Amino acid sequence: MKPTEAMVLTRDAGAIAPALSQNRVLRNTYWLLSLTLLFSAGAAAVTTALQLPHPGILTSLVGYFGLLFLTIRLRNSGWSLISVFALTGFMGYTLGPIVGHYLAMQNGHQVVMMAMGGTAAVFLGLSAYATASRRDFSFMGGFLMTGIIMAFLAGLAAIFFEVPALALTVSAAFVLLMAGLILYQTSQIIHGGETNYVMATVTLYVSIYNLFASLLHLLGFTNSSE
Repeated sequence: MKPTEAMVLTRDAGAIAPALSQNRVLRNTYWLLSLTLLFSAGAAAVTTALQLPHPGILTSLVGYFGLLFLTIRLRNSGWSLISVFALTGFMGYTLGPIVGHYLAMQNGHQVVMMAMGGTAAVFLGLSAYATASRRDFSFMGGFLMTGIIMAFLAGLAAIFFEVPALALTVSAAFVLLMAGLILYQTSQIIHGGETNYVMATVTLYVSIYNLFASLLHLLGFTNSSE
């Protein structure tokens, strides 16, 4: 083999290996995301059917951040999968009473289905765009982090001070922020910025959860105003 041929083969191998790794992370992320969404939906369906009460904002926050922290600590071990399902199952449990509330409204089934359809359309559309275009959306990281923190704090203020207008504004902001987070996280996987499929799954799951909850709030308000 000529030296130039060896150099070409080495260069091609160096380019193929990262691409294969990124594709594997993306594939594993979507598989785990699909399973966690089904598990979470099952938990939500059970709590809705049994009409279980919402655990409350404090318990929800402690449970979410506690399980999230545990998942981060275990992200490089096999126990991370158990932690991920515990997190998404708990989030499904907290979502059940919320869905049940909207189902009890007039045209509630239509509202829930529209929120589900809108969430699916946004996620699939943005994921397909980020994957096909292969654009690098890493520049959005700082803006998204700042925006999510501000919207989270505003959401807490809306709950504790009972300001409906602020709550609606926060929901609208979360729709945009979660759409941006889907683009950002998918881009990170494609370009090698995220190599842990467990953490990628958690980020995308949280994006879908908040997107659905925000759309549900906005559509539910529109329905009740008619």
